[in-house]
Amino acid sequence: MNSADQDRNIDIHIAVNFEAIDMPASRLRELVTTVCNRFGADSGPDVRYDISIAVVDDIEIQKLNSRFLDHRTTTDCLSFDLSDTGSESRIFELVVNGEMAVRQADLRGHSSQAELALYVTHGLLHNLGFDDLTPGQARKMHETEDEILQQFGYGFVYNSSTRTPGH
Repeated sequence: MNSADQDRNIDIHIAVNFEAIDMPASRLRELVTTVCNRFGADSGPDVRYDISIAVVDDIEIQKLNSRFLDHRTTTDCLSFDLSDTGSESRIFELVVNGEMAVRQADLRGHSSQAELALYVTHGLLHNLGFDDLTPGQARKMHETEDEILQQFGYGFVYNSSTRTPGH
């Protein structure tokens, strides 16, 4: 599935290279648009967003994690803000691990779509200024993720009792 969407100056491009999750592109577009409209307001009304999302497997995200962050492990999400400082355009690239989403969803008892939506939301929030380096920052970020995911009918995805440490 490849698609582009334009809504209030938001272009969204989706490439799915891991087909085991049946996540409609329209659902991802709606999620991205909601997050950008809600948390990107500080950027001003004329800011244009160009957001690319790639859904990949463990092997691909591990290669990218190693190449860009020098981490030799797989991860759930990589997010890159490629925007030029002071530009009216925000360019975000997200790479999310569909294979990990399937595993985590199975362990935690919710859908792989919900887990994948968590990864996309997490990456976008990072690019929009959220961080999770301190316990307080992490708590605020994860509460925000769950609030958004509840709005989309996924329930509490991050703050479930079976979250694997480090994710």
